[in-house]
Amino acid sequence: MRARVNQVDIAYDDHGIGQPVIFLHAFPLNRNMWSDVTTALLQEKRFRLVAPDWRGFGESEINGEQFTMELLADDVAALMDTLGMQQAVLCGLSMGGYAAFAFLRKYPERVGGLILSDTRPDADTQEGKANREKVAQLAEQQGSEAIADFQLPRVISDYTRQHHPEIEARIRHMIYAATPTGIAAASRGMGLRPDSTDLLARIACPTLVIVGEHDGPVPPDVAREYAAKIPGARFAMILEAGHVSNLEQPEAFLKAVREFLLTHY
Repeated sequence: MRARVNQVDIAYDDHGIGQPVIFLHAFPLNRNMWSDVTTALLQEKRFRLVAPDWRGFGESEINGEQFTMELLADDVAALMDTLGMQQAVLCGLSMGGYAAFAFLRKYPERVGGLILSDTRPDADTQEGKANREKVAQLAEQQGSEAIADFQLPRVISDYTRQHHPEIEARIRHMIYAATPTGIAAASRGMGLRPDSTDLLARIACPTLVIVGEHDGPVPPDVAREYAAKIPGARFAMILEAGHVSNLEQPEAFLKAVREFLLTHY
């Protein structure tokens, strides 16, 4: 499906009826990373499950050389308007989590729940921002295949690489599908994001924080620490998973998400 929002065509999946849950994908993947989770949750027959492609990724357009997490939040809000959703649970992994924090800051009344996976509320350090720019330039100069070679060792665990080469291949295929322009725009946009730590104590909706046991970009101690600052938040660590825990250990990830959703909705 496609919708015209904020001057771009956004591709998305929309299945089921009931409590809206919107799945926000990681960098530099696309909405297909959520297909196993949404297919399984459809069996509950109580959730409306939506998964968009960010602008510049998957089947969505891009109309500029840079975008911010705030603009991605605006895209989600506009898509919700198009779909007749006043409020939704947001499930964001990595960059999807950054966009969820931006959405929470801009549209707090529209957040009915949060699932923050393998993400963090703090802004990039100066070194981190410099690395974002290096990734952007790598994409522009050498394309998505070079990004896949660079990203994969950082985002998947050694266990996944050794025991599940098909998962590594699936992630690589999604990265290949991303446009160099979209990759560069997103990388620079992540580097611009503000610190959202101040939001944590004010989160009033049900919240689940998930992290992979071997997540490099978001070590479990970091996730556990910020989860403790969110009133009533649940915390789940996915064993033998790295930064893309939903793809590396889909059954354990689904168990945590399903239990959270069925408890609160």
